[in-house]
Amino acid sequence: MLLDNLTKINNTIAATAEKCKRQANDIKLLAVSKTFPVTAIKEAFDAGITLFGENKVQEAKQKIPQLPENIVFHLIGHLQSNKAKDAVNLFDVIHSIDKITTAAAINIEAERKQKKQKILVQINASGEDTKTGIEPEQAIEFMAQILEMTNLQPLGLMTMAEYTSEEKKIRKAFEKTRLTLDKINKELNLDLNELSMGMSSDYLIAIEEGSTIIRIGSLLFGNR
Repeated sequence: MLLDNLTKINNTIAATAEKCKRQANDIKLLAVSKTFPVTAIKEAFDAGITLFGENKVQEAKQKIPQLPENIVFHLIGHLQSNKAKDAVNLFDVIHSIDKITTAAAINIEAERKQKKQKILVQINASGEDTKTGIEPEQAIEFMAQILEMTNLQPLGLMTMAEYTSEEKKIRKAFEKTRLTLDKINKELNLDLNELSMGMSSDYLIAIEEGSTIIRIGSLLFGNR
């Protein structure tokens, strides 16, 4: 079933990319493996997936030692400063940076490990009180502070759109995130290009709006 699901997703990515004149290989599929067992991750890895996303540091800490070393893990869930050490040890990219205190804690741990920790800054592009992330208007100042931390390597932005059937609202959140990254690059003279946008329910819209990392869980693995 997983292989069939993966084939369908890859075909849909390719068709959507072609429709909006993008290259399909510019769009990375991040398999969201939170709550799924190690056996499911191994099956997905055997099917050709190399990028996996976990929400919780503690869960990842249990799973990762049981898996092949060449699997790459991203942290996509909210991170508390006291989990910084484990996060730096476990994850190639941390998607959810939205506090300077958390960024500083990661920077310290990365320096201790002599690592340049790749990160994404999380934007609350939907404006929902229930979502974490910084306001888009704060993004330039926030990124400027991140750049002062020598053991962090910012790659771009991450966001979650509102969970709704209203395509207009979803598209607006993704568009706002893309435009925010454009502003950051222009104002700070950067060339950041990663946009982690889109999940199982809205990844096609995200691709149309420029996403480079789509986070797919249930559509790939089935319902949790």
